[in-house]
Amino acid sequence: MMQHLTSLPVLLPMLAAIFMLMPPCGKNLRARRIVSVGMGALTTVASVILLLMTREHGTSVYAIGNWSAPFGIVLIADPLSALLVTLTSFLGLVCGLYSCAGDDERGSFFHPLLHFLVLGVNGAFLTGDAFNLFVFFEVLLIASYSLLMHGGDKRNTRAALQYVILNLVGSSVFLIALGILYGTLGTLNMADMAQKVTQLQGDDVYLAKIGGLLLLVVFALKGALLPLHLWLPNTYSTAMPVVAALFAIMTKVGVYSMMRVYTLIFGEEAGELSHMAQNWLWWLAIATIVMGAIGVLASQDLRKMVANLVVVSVGTLVALVAVQTVQSSAAAIYYLV
Repeated sequence: MMQHLTSLPVLLPMLAAIFMLMPPCGKNLRARRIVSVGMGALTTVASVILLLMTREHGTSVYAIGNWSAPFGIVLIADPLSALLVTLTSFLGLVCGLYSCAGDDERGSFFHPLLHFLVLGVNGAFLTGDAFNLFVFFEVLLIASYSLLMHGGDKRNTRAALQYVILNLVGSSVFLIALGILYGTLGTLNMADMAQKVTQLQGDDVYLAKIGGLLLLVVFALKGALLPLHLWLPNTYSTAMPVVAALFAIMTKVGVYSMMRVYTLIFGEEAGELSHMAQNWLWWLAIATIVMGAIGVLASQDLRKMVANLVVVSVGTLVALVAVQTVQSSAAAIYYLV
C-alpha cells in the first residue's frame, strides 16, 4: 500500500489536469474549480499520509510498471522528499482556492496548468532517475511559462520570453550533461550512478566531472543562483500574485536537486569526484546573497523587493547545502520549511 501511495502525488495532479481539459469541465469554470480544489485537497491528504508513513517506516521505492531499478522508472519517497511534496501540494491547494476569487477568470486553462505545475514539482522531488528529473523539469517549465502568460500584458510577455529562452538553454545543457554521464557511467538511476562513479578511472573521471559541473549550471539556473539569477526578479514581479506564490517553490527544486546530486552521486564516497562542487557552491551562494541584498535595497516597489528576497533565500539555502554536514542539512530543511 505504501509503495503505491508514493505515486499518488504525481498521479492525482496529472489525472486532475487531464480531466479538466475534457468535457464537461473544459468549458465550465465552476466545474473546473470544484475538480481543482477537490483533487488538490486529495493530493494534499495523500502527501501528508506519505510523509507520516516515511517517518514511521523509512524510505519507500515505487517501481513504475514493476520494472526494477536501474532499468525501470522509480519514485523514491524519504522524509525530506515527502515533506517537500506535502508543502507543494498544500501550496497548490491554497493557490487553487485563492484563484477562485477571480484570478482564474482571465483564462480557460489556469486550473489544469496549476495541476501540471504541481505534477512537475512533485515528480522532481520524488524521482530517483536523472533523466526523469529532466522530464519533470520540462513539465513544470511548460506549465510555469503558460501560467506566467496567464491574463498578462506586454510586461508579462517580455518576462516570459526571457524566462523561457534561458530555461530552454538550460534544458539543452541538461541533456548534454545527461548524455556525458550516461556514456561514462552507463546508467542514469541516481543510486546506481552513486555506486558506479567510485569505479571510474582515467579519462572517464574527467568526463564525469564535466557532466557534473554542467548539471551545476542547470541547477544554478533553475534555482536562480548568481550569475544565472537575473531572470527571477522580472519574472516574479510581473506574474499574478497567485502565480508568483507557486513559482516560489520552483526555485527550491533546483536547490533540492543540488542537494541530491552532490551528496548522493558526488558525495563523500565518490572517490576522486567527492565534493566536486562544494567550493563552487559556497562562493556562488555568498555572491548570490550579496547580490540579492543589493537588489532588495535598490528595489522601488514591493514586488521587486520580494522577488529579490527570494534570491537571498536561495543563496542562504545553497550556502547550507555547500557545507555538507548533518547540521547544515538540518538547518537548510528548517529554513526551507
